[in-house]
Amino acid sequence: MKRRPIIIDTDPGIDDALAIAIALFSEELDVKLITTVAGNVSLDKVTYNALRLLKFFKKDVPVAKGCSQPLITPFIDASDIHGVSGMEGYDFEEPDDRLLLKGHAVNEMNRVIQSSDEKITLVAIAPMTNIALLLKLYPEVKEKIQEIVFMGGSASRGNKGVMSEFNMATDPEAAKIVLSSGIPLVMAGLDVGWKALVYPDDSEKMKNMNKTGEMAYALFKKYRGGSMKTGLKMYDSCAMAYLLCPEMYQVVETYLDIELNGSMTAGCTIVDLKGYLKQPANAKVCMDLNENMFREWFLNAINKCI
Repeated sequence: MKRRPIIIDTDPGIDDALAIAIALFSEELDVKLITTVAGNVSLDKVTYNALRLLKFFKKDVPVAKGCSQPLITPFIDASDIHGVSGMEGYDFEEPDDRLLLKGHAVNEMNRVIQSSDEKITLVAIAPMTNIALLLKLYPEVKEKIQEIVFMGGSASRGNKGVMSEFNMATDPEAAKIVLSSGIPLVMAGLDVGWKALVYPDDSEKMKNMNKTGEMAYALFKKYRGGSMKTGLKMYDSCAMAYLLCPEMYQVVETYLDIELNGSMTAGCTIVDLKGYLKQPANAKVCMDLNENMFREWFLNAINKCI
């Protein structure tokens, strides 16, 4: 089987940790690079977390450290959801830094994309600061990006603001650059993430499944994205689910943009389902998710890990 080359842009983050695990152990994906950006917690913490995960998974994927601040918007993290370190609850081994590249994430992404014989898919499960700068500094890479699949945005309500989802609202200007880039886009947003649930019996199964499941169970006890009783939201795994099992989604092709200036709606993604804005479609937007298919897929994916 020919594996699909991807770059994961991430801010681990408890749900990021599981999405990264799924990608690393998938037989269909080839993770060429992991890039980090300030989001769930600070840049230094998310980079440390990425390196700790790779040590845990025994995977030699290079890591490149990216932007420590959004382009314009003041940075506010999500440590209230993920804990002070971003991955509270499990005692990881100290990583070594040999996988950490010297170059900035933007330059390393450009290098990997330009040197690839086939188009690369970018999987963005964090604020889009790195990707926006990549497209501005190296616009020629657009021709070599197959698509950008991102967890972010919402076709309904928000979780950072009334109408704004965390990744988009953390750096809305970066999102604007990406959404207007002309590159094929896929949005797996907050509203499908609300249905991507791991329930208590799933967590118990995972705990006894393998090392990854045991680690996930420990992290879940500290995670505030839902609750252990009512179901934990696996937002970032939604992006991997689209790549690996797109049939679980209902998808529409439509025009997608982001509000920058609204005094109460800044960071809101505009999903123009009715064509009010008279713009051509620029994105595939996941509008619904088969919850049972996701649960089965997610458990099977974790079962393939160490």
